[in-house]
Amino acid sequence: MRRFVLLVVSATAIACAAGCATQMPAPPKTQAVNPKPVAAGPGPEKTTEAKVLPPGLDPSVNPDPYPSTYRPLPSATTAIVNARILSPGAPEIRQGGLVMNGGKIAAVGADVKPPPGATIIDAHGRVLTPGIIDPHSHLGVYPSPGVEAMSDGNEATDPNTAQVWSEHSVWPQDPGFAHALAGGVTTLEILPGSANLFGGRSVVLKNVAATTVQAMKFPGAPYDLKMACGENPKRVYGGKGRAPSTNMGNVAGYRAAWIAARDYQRKWDDYRAKVAKGEKADAPLRNLQLDTLSGVLRGEIRIQNHCYRADEMAQMIDISHEFGFHIAAFHHASESYKIADLLRREGICSVTWAEWWGFKMESFDGIEENVAMLQRAGACATLSSDDENLVQHLNVEAALAMAAGNRAGLNITRPEAIGWITLNPAKALGIDAKTGSLEVGKMADVVLWSADPFSVYAIPDQVYIDGGLAWDAHDPAYQPKSDFMLGQPAVGGQR
Repeated sequence: MRRFVLLVVSATAIACAAGCATQMPAPPKTQAVNPKPVAAGPGPEKTTEAKVLPPGLDPSVNPDPYPSTYRPLPSATTAIVNARILSPGAPEIRQGGLVMNGGKIAAVGADVKPPPGATIIDAHGRVLTPGIIDPHSHLGVYPSPGVEAMSDGNEATDPNTAQVWSEHSVWPQDPGFAHALAGGVTTLEILPGSANLFGGRSVVLKNVAATTVQAMKFPGAPYDLKMACGENPKRVYGGKGRAPSTNMGNVAGYRAAWIAARDYQRKWDDYRAKVAKGEKADAPLRNLQLDTLSGVLRGEIRIQNHCYRADEMAQMIDISHEFGFHIAAFHHASESYKIADLLRREGICSVTWAEWWGFKMESFDGIEENVAMLQRAGACATLSSDDENLVQHLNVEAALAMAAGNRAGLNITRPEAIGWITLNPAKALGIDAKTGSLEVGKMADVVLWSADPFSVYAIPDQVYIDGGLAWDAHDPAYQPKSDFMLGQPAVGGQR
């Protein structure tokens, strides 16, 4: 069941939406194909001496055709004082301060002094944390209202749809983005669904009000490719009387796709080598599906892999070794605890839940101690929502996982637990150098909580994104409302 939460109309949000309007990039400069005449011969020439292909035919010329137009919210130098500071990788500070300047964290610690002219916010002992990062979300591609016309998350027409990009389905007006912001979520990865062996590219978004998806795109975040193993692909396509219908069909499908990608990569490499030598060469025909797969093989695109069972994760790791790519994270990962040492050695994160288990056979062995066991094994452990309601309460999800681990005697610390929804998701998405912890030089994505964030009674009082106030639970001017909700008869409520 979807739960709708309506927020108070925000003049600031409307102004921000106008201010965040897409700034379309200038079209790429084109160069005419080399017009040098071809010498006459006994028959028509099959090749040209062109070194520059017409726009769109060479995938290396414009690797980012849909660039971010994100612009940070307006901000001023701000000092939050008398705060209890909780950040992963650092001891908890009982009474400290943090300074935001120019969209970055300028100072943080126990002895921080507000700079002259700074806006000072007295936290009065409230807890300050990094902004929450949700590494597995379908907001925007499965938005509210959940009607068929808006169901754009699964291109369930072929087992391999690596050519599709989730950003081309994201609806920025989804009210779920504001609901997530009210829960302290500052960054999200929007993934395609898991119907296919290869579901397509995902996109990382900053959770700001905008009229276009480009104006939400996290600057410099790498692209990811969504893959899925297990029940979903074989159910979807076996139900259509086509491959894959078994797990062995799944694996055969992955291998065939990677073989095609390697061959495609070889053809482009051969073409470029000949051009570099001044030899005549025909360029391969560009293939969007193989562009994405070869991007993975080159290390430019990361893998986010839907996979529940430990044995299937191990098989996916073997496939990655066979073809020479790396898996960034296994998602859902209910049985990660069974292969925690393997995941640590491979440097693979697990993106999972605290309590979801048993809703289908491959999730049957899920346990509440999963995340804590991964933590103690030295593996990367993260929590996510995969749900438009849970995304509002990821702090409680971390509390549940911490409590389960501590009941089992694993002695999980508060900084470790907050890392499951902040720094570790940033690592899974390849953006941990920019966000995920309260460190000088990182993006000023921070949340000031009304109470201990591991309490079910805590809500974010203020949420800052790049140092700009994005949400204030006590000021309707900072409670953004999507265009879709404007004029709706029911108004009110925060979460």
